[in-house]
Amino acid sequence: MIPWNDRFSDRMAHVRASEIRELLKLLDQPDILSFAGGIPDPALFPVEAIQAVCAEVLAGAGAQALQYSVSEGLPSLRRWIAARMSADGAPCDEGNIIITAGSQQALDLIGKLFLSEGDLVLAMRPTYMGALGAFNAYEPRYGDLADDGQAGGRLAYVVPDFANPTGRTLSRAEREGLLDRAAAQDLVIVEDAAYRDLRFEGTGEPSLLALDIARTGSIEAARTLYCGTFSKTLSPALRIGWVCAPRPVIDKLVLLKQGCDLHVSTLNQMIVERVIAEGFDAHLERLRGHYRARAAAMQAALTQHMPPGVTWTRPQGGMFVWVQLPEGLDGAELLAASLAQERVAFVPGAPFFAVEPQANTLRLSYSLPAPEVIDEGVRRLARMIAARMTGSNISRAAAGRSV
Repeated sequence: MIPWNDRFSDRMAHVRASEIRELLKLLDQPDILSFAGGIPDPALFPVEAIQAVCAEVLAGAGAQALQYSVSEGLPSLRRWIAARMSADGAPCDEGNIIITAGSQQALDLIGKLFLSEGDLVLAMRPTYMGALGAFNAYEPRYGDLADDGQAGGRLAYVVPDFANPTGRTLSRAEREGLLDRAAAQDLVIVEDAAYRDLRFEGTGEPSLLALDIARTGSIEAARTLYCGTFSKTLSPALRIGWVCAPRPVIDKLVLLKQGCDLHVSTLNQMIVERVIAEGFDAHLERLRGHYRARAAAMQAALTQHMPPGVTWTRPQGGMFVWVQLPEGLDGAELLAASLAQERVAFVPGAPFFAVEPQANTLRLSYSLPAPEVIDEGVRRLARMIAARMTGSNISRAAAGRSV
């Protein structure tokens, strides 16, 4: 037998399985109440519209839809995205857009383009573990983006709106401060905007790219790379995302994409282009109302059931709540016990930390379960937490009910 592990490249030592992808397998078990996967509710997929559009595309442009296409992505779809980005305060044109296989491929291509072994990536604590997975293969080091004294970074990665995993949104002052720091330290900012369209409370802040362009006068002078996606708003299976960036960056990403997969599915791009052409904003309002109700159910259940000493975030959009447990509890150990005893799944918090992981944290997603399931699942989880707090002699004196 060939010793395959001896044949793999050195970089594979930095590539690890996603804990979330493994947890998603639990969704096939009907008795599991899952807060694990931050996946869209399939009831919100525009199935009928996609079905009708697919038939129209194949009937009218079938040969083209099933053929190879340009690596940048369909010009008409890129023009639509550029117009949308411009309306959101980031003036650009189709030459500033490349279509990717979801924003996850965008992160991988950006890592490949900018990172060499030992380069420093600055990220929030915690941060999206999928970004860490994309960058790890290029063997960077990581630092805490919140540490203003840490210099010498190559990239700053941030999810400014309803971040995965915390649900937190950066204030206007925090965004301006990040741009100040990036200019002073010559950082490239990677803005992951996967959840930007899912605001259901409050007033939206300008994107980092929009603020960057307002400062510099042009997207070509900006240092922010904006990663967008239709996975959270239309369908993840279509795998349509994009990068909006200065043209020299787009030109290099196109070369990398040619070597990776040539281009995103032509058929899928045509489907998305036609579905979003009419009624996309109305579709977004439907999503926001749906997730607003789920988020409210999660907050109500946490307030009612969680024991004192447990705190959590109160996001104004997105799909996630971040829970902090008292010191001494471990999210991974709690998950094992929860699955065995209460049949409730969630994601332990430690894997979301590139540096200095906090074990007494966990992420709950409210995007998929119905409100009554959310209440029952939180009730079971709270019962488990309370029992372990008591068994570990952890003080239940509350310092506050939310963070």
